[in-house]
Amino acid sequence: MSGASSYHDVHLTEHPARSGVWRVISDYLARWIPAEACVLEIGAGHCHWINSVRASRRLATDVWPDVCRYAGPGVEARVLDVARELPSLPSASFDVVLASNVLEHFEPDTASRVVREVAGVLKAGGRFLIIQPNYRYAYRRYFDDYTHRSVFSDVSLVNLLRSHGFRIDLLKPRFLPYSMRSVRGAVPSWLVRAYIHSPVKPGAGQMLIIATKP
Repeated sequence: MSGASSYHDVHLTEHPARSGVWRVISDYLARWIPAEACVLEIGAGHCHWINSVRASRRLATDVWPDVCRYAGPGVEARVLDVARELPSLPSASFDVVLASNVLEHFEPDTASRVVREVAGVLKAGGRFLIIQPNYRYAYRRYFDDYTHRSVFSDVSLVNLLRSHGFRIDLLKPRFLPYSMRSVRGAVPSWLVRAYIHSPVKPGAGQMLIIATKP
């Protein structure tokens, strides 16, 4: 995205609760990420997800130069425009690719190409873990983010993944709240765990998709 620095300053500002929330999310998703895995996060931003993952190698990428400042101990960081430079990474070299709130920032054709190129950097049997807004449940606020370019629902994104050869292993149309912008202060870990596991999810607008490259 162009103007990535101002975007992080204005819209995606750092939040004191995010690191704790992502630790709980990472624990929940740990069964999909082997301890010996090589993990890539695209659009890592403040690196909360990749910093919380347990794996043998972790690489955080983002077009935002400050990604290198937020990468935690043991996390490699690289400034990389995933819309153009993902093929610069070695093919079939990652066991897991993570993407949180990324694909909706690209024009539809670019988003489709990124999905195809993610398949290219994944090993056979590798997994693509996606958390992002689900337009079906977040349509009222979806374009409050002025950089959103593509509209995805739990149906359309699943079909896009399948069109590039992915198998869908897990789909949760309502996984997390749409945003943390209204949250003040820390969020107790037990509350995050309870929300993730609860069948009742007030304010849910983010979906979870786990897809595998055959």
